[in-house]
Amino acid sequence: MNVYVETNFVLELTFQQEEFESCEQILQRCEAKGIQIVIPAYSLAEPHEKLIRQAKNRSELHRKLHDELDQLKRTESYNSRISNIEEDISYLLLRSSGEEKKRFAQYRERLLESAYIISLTAAILSDAANYEVYYGLEPQDAIVYASVISPLRQYQPQVSCFLNRNTKDFNNHDIVNELNQFNCRMIWKFDQGYNFIESQLYS
Repeated sequence: MNVYVETNFVLELTFQQEEFESCEQILQRCEAKGIQIVIPAYSLAEPHEKLIRQAKNRSELHRKLHDELDQLKRTESYNSRISNIEEDISYLLLRSSGEEKKRFAQYRERLLESAYIISLTAAILSDAANYEVYYGLEPQDAIVYASVISPLRQYQPQVSCFLNRNTKDFNNHDIVNELNQFNCRMIWKFDQGYNFIESQLYS
């Protein structure tokens, strides 16, 4: 069974967000050869942008917070309390970015070893340009969609699913219908995706 995923699957694992345990279970299923994760190459590169942007934002927040707390420290009654608070917050802001970068590298390596990676070809870029117009997708989303629909058209599996947290851009009746034509179910929650996969494996 092919399980198509996109950038948010990688981010869920990297940031250990609400449904990352389901994503971890899905990845382990793939590593055990129970399913095949299929992911666009673009979705393994795109998280870099978010990681870099988030690290910059945290660094800027740390600088502003440091400046503001320095002002508060000038008030004697705040000084001792602020020193402890500042140390904890600084540690969290600066260390978290490094930890997330490390986790991303680890999950990327696991996906490269076990998943099927959809190459970003000239044909997919051409299709993506069409999907920008036809479905009104943003360029990044159009690349992801073109990457997913291309192998579905080519191989037409009996059953598959596309795990996609991006309801803002992909919750389009025409997109869902096109996927259904190729026996691919759109699933918006990773927890629900894991349950669907388990139901297919043990049905």
